[in-house]
Amino acid sequence: MIHTNGEIIIMKKQISLPIALVLFAAIFAVMFTSLVFIKVEPHIPLLACLVLLSAVGAAFGASWKTLEKGMFNGIIAGLQPIMILLTVGLVIASWMLSGTVPTLLFYGMDIIQPEWFAVSALLITVIVSSFTGSSFTTVGTVGVALMGIGHVLGVNPALAAGAVVSGACFGDKMSPLSDSTNFAPGVVGVNMFEHIRHMMWTTVPAFILTAITFFVLGGKGTGAANFEEIQQIQSVLSNEFPIHAVTLISPIVVLVLAFRKLPIIPILLAGVVVSIAVSFFLIPDLTVQKVMNVMQNGLQTETGNGTVDSIVNKGGLLSMMWSISLVLIALGLGGVIQALGLFDLLFGAVKNTAQKAGKLIATTLASSVGINLLAGEMYLSILLPGQALKDAYVKSGVPLKNLSRTVEDGGTLVNPLVPWSVSGAFFASTLGVSVIDYIPYALFLWLSPMFTLLLAYTGWSIGQKKSQADKDEHAAA
Repeated sequence: MIHTNGEIIIMKKQISLPIALVLFAAIFAVMFTSLVFIKVEPHIPLLACLVLLSAVGAAFGASWKTLEKGMFNGIIAGLQPIMILLTVGLVIASWMLSGTVPTLLFYGMDIIQPEWFAVSALLITVIVSSFTGSSFTTVGTVGVALMGIGHVLGVNPALAAGAVVSGACFGDKMSPLSDSTNFAPGVVGVNMFEHIRHMMWTTVPAFILTAITFFVLGGKGTGAANFEEIQQIQSVLSNEFPIHAVTLISPIVVLVLAFRKLPIIPILLAGVVVSIAVSFFLIPDLTVQKVMNVMQNGLQTETGNGTVDSIVNKGGLLSMMWSISLVLIALGLGGVIQALGLFDLLFGAVKNTAQKAGKLIATTLASSVGINLLAGEMYLSILLPGQALKDAYVKSGVPLKNLSRTVEDGGTLVNPLVPWSVSGAFFASTLGVSVIDYIPYALFLWLSPMFTLLLAYTGWSIGQKKSQADKDEHAAA
């Protein structure tokens, strides 16, 4: 009999910690081997892990009803991100149709130089994500436009994607409008603005190093982009799409509504409605049937220029199905892991072993990263360590703002580095670059956790007080 999420689950045999660790290692081994060496899509390997784990659970006496309920609970927890994915698909399609992305491409090719592309993409996405508080919105809108500009300028797609993802996740971590920025301190019980100030210790050096690296890379990540080719592409864009300032109304509406702290899904839907209205205003022969087809299937046009076609033929509900199917499997797997109490076993083993700040923070970071690798769900990677390890921080005299910062670094920022995670699946399909390819260039995402560990073991910014055990020992003396 085990307790998980307040429920009692009857099992014939208790799964031990060593078996749980073997299962975790097996899941990681299957996924790593499949993606890195066999080089297949992550869906089937992840589904195989789900089947394997369910079989182990059944062997230990878990009923199918228990396993099924675990899957459903896991999927329910991810319904909001799935709805956001669908809505972003509509936004991309409507922005292609109305000429928003083509307009950004047209003028972006004049403004952004190849050697400055990575730094420019980083700064642009930092600004947008800070205003919107959403990496999904940033990647699905200006991120798509920047990838198009990078493609035309001959920029390495992996470098371009790394810059876009780094900037997009900056706002996801630091913006007061971000869900995760509110969620992490809420779980731990820390003031949000204290949480943001404390994150500056890891965010600022990580961002500076990222920007410097992109500046140094500069033209090294670019190929040949000649003036004639750019002129030809601009000519095709102006002939095939409405290149007009009016097309920018929709992104402006999205930014304004996001700044007013409205929920993200209504914001994106408002952007779609405005974009469709602009499309009817600028395209005289546009029909309702055409709009609906584009919303369903994405833009499908033949301009006679292969480069332009590869950039603009994107979006639509169906374009999100690759990501959503992967997310559903990952969430189901995470739900079964929770239903079997494997996360509880893990936290039960680690929360009483760490007393010093360095080890405690390292344990927290490893826990968040591990949940991301196993369940692929950002909120779960913040919630579970935040709840399970809170008492350990209090007992050790480590201020809770360190816990909220660590789960943010290990949860929010690591999630896009996992190919089968919610963020990783969306970013890869939207930007057209696999997670494995953009990982080396998503510098900000893995530099921040590294600075978290550095600060933990040096003691800088931690502010550890005497633990309860130390106080008791001092009183006894």
